Amino acid sequence: MQFQLTDEQRALQSAVRSYLRDRFGPAQVRELYENPDSEGIPASLWSALGEQGWLAVLVPEENDGIGLGLLDASVLAREFGAGTVPGPWLGTVLASEAIRLAGSKEQQSERLPGIAAGETKGAVALLTQGSSPDPANAPATASGGSLSGRLDLVEYASAADLLVVAAQDGLYLVDPRGAGVTITSHESRDRTTRLDTVTLDGAPGEKLDGSSPDVLQQLLDAAAVLVANDLVGIARKALTDTVEYDKTRVQFGKPVGSFQAIKHELADLHIAITFAEHAATYAAYAADVDAPDRALAASIAKAKAADAADAATAAMIQFHGGIGYTWEHDTHFYFKRCKRLQGAYGDAAQHRERIAKLAIDRAS
Repeated sequence: MQFQLTDEQRALQSAVRSYLRDRFGPAQVRELYENPDSEGIPASLWSALGEQGWLAVLVPEENDGIGLGLLDASVLAREFGAGTVPGPWLGTVLASEAIRLAGSKEQQSERLPGIAAGETKGAVALLTQGSSPDPANAPATASGGSLSGRLDLVEYASAADLLVVAAQDGLYLVDPRGAGVTITSHESRDRTTRLDTVTLDGAPGEKLDGSSPDVLQQLLDAAAVLVANDLVGIARKALTDTVEYDKTRVQFGKPVGSFQAIKHELADLHIAITFAEHAATYAAYAADVDAPDRALAASIAKAKAADAADAATAAMIQFHGGIGYTWEHDTHFYFKRCKRLQGAYGDAAQHRERIAKLAIDRAS
């Protein structure tokens, strides 16, 4: 099957890339690294996400969104990975998707327009940290509409206006500033995000009426696909910058990129990243068309993307030589973001285990 992005998706890709190149580049990312106590959400960037419709990508048109699919959202995620873009875009988009998938018409009409406009920032807690991407590993417990539990490493919970929490019996909307909610912020090595622990102690929760294990699994798979696309964006940018640097870095009178050992390793990385890019793109497409292998495709994408980004960012540091190990160079932006995202919504080993289970179940 020949597959490629549509003209509209390529135009979206170009628009995001141009914006980041002209208005939010490495210098702005470095400002966040130099100021770890800030909220971590550049105001001009967040305004642009709302104005350009990049927060409304999965919101239906009847709720003031643009009603596109996961593949379109993945185009955004890949460019955001390449630019190590900060902010709660992922959490906000996943919150909107949870409400779209499981919310009642009233819940959708009440919550989604604000998300689409950038007026509502979202955060999600869908899995117990370190667990495999399965609905059984929801991090909270519910009793009579009240939620309890410790939600670790929730991105931007302290800045969120709305928190989507998974419990054993479904998805709930929680007010992050409401009763029974305590938020503790933590320093993150990857300063393109902000991480918090959310403790729920009888916090009121508004259940999304259409919640089910299948819906939560669909949401977990969408999260894995978006993270996979972020990771392949990181990987491709890391490889591209490394190749450009090694064309001009001279050792023993020659560009180091001309040395056979380096050329071969970079060529192998290119192949691995290309396969991961295709897997991440197909996984998003499979979700949009509800393909029979959509779950399998999501796990293949996350496993391949995590491995490719890990190899590419490590090679980026090594092949930049001494400068690659310094705070002053941008290599650590990509390496640290990669390390954070490798385990998000299931690490490579957990997804390979799921791939094996899905393949065995399908064969039997």
